[in-house]
Amino acid sequence: METIVLLSHKSPDSVINVKVEFGEGEGKVPLDTIAERAKKYQPKPKITYKMIQEYVEKKYGFKVHTAYIAEVKRSLGLTMYDAPHMAEELKHPRKHPPKEKVEAITDALEYFEVI
Repeated sequence: METIVLLSHKSPDSVINVKVEFGEGEGKVPLDTIAERAKKYQPKPKITYKMIQEYVEKKYGFKVHTAYIAEVKRSLGLTMYDAPHMAEELKHPRKHPPKEKVEAITDALEYFEVI
């Protein structure tokens, strides 16, 4: 169900009235079609670092640190979580993950359809 909210005190210039009938028959919208369309537009589940770590460990047999995942995401230009308490200057320079771990993390990101 969609809801439209008017967020202004102005009067609309024009009004469009839409009448939709649900059910079977000519000129009616079948409920099965609506259910199928709704499944297409469901939001994707949020992929967490823990899910990526579990995937890599299960498939490749080694663990990856969250800092490595973040570094790979940065290198791919993916959006990062805006941490409110992030330090302005790092105490230690970022460590670049080994090639095998970069490949494993990239594979996990592809598996979860992030990239």
